[in-house]
Amino acid sequence: MKKPVGEQELSVLRYVAEHGPATVGEVAERFGEAQGLARSTILTVMERLRQKGYLTRRKVDGVFQYASPVPEGELLRGVVDDFVQRTLSGSLSPFAAYLSEAEDVSDAELAQLQDVVARLRSKKKKD
Repeated sequence: MKKPVGEQELSVLRYVAEHGPATVGEVAERFGEAQGLARSTILTVMERLRQKGYLTRRKVDGVFQYASPVPEGELLRGVVDDFVQRTLSGSLSPFAAYLSEAEDVSDAELAQLQDVVARLRSKKKKD
């Protein structure tokens, strides 16, 4: 199991997963500046993510390019799974309770949740 990522790491990781492969300079310029993050901070975060196994790097024309070895959707599923296992002790009940009280769920998100419930019910019937 990979080590968990912090909030800042997750932001950088999502950016690289969506826009990669990218160099530290590109991430610093296109993402970091808007977040108030210095190039050195971006480098530190990206290297930490590489050491944890969330990013890969290869040298292209003398410069390292970093990329996520998995698509963003798969990456986020892994992060959510880690959150559920570590923070919620594997139980989805607290997350479901949170969602039931959330006031800012859009119609599109509600439709996605309904699709998830339908898939889970269908899966249960097969078992």
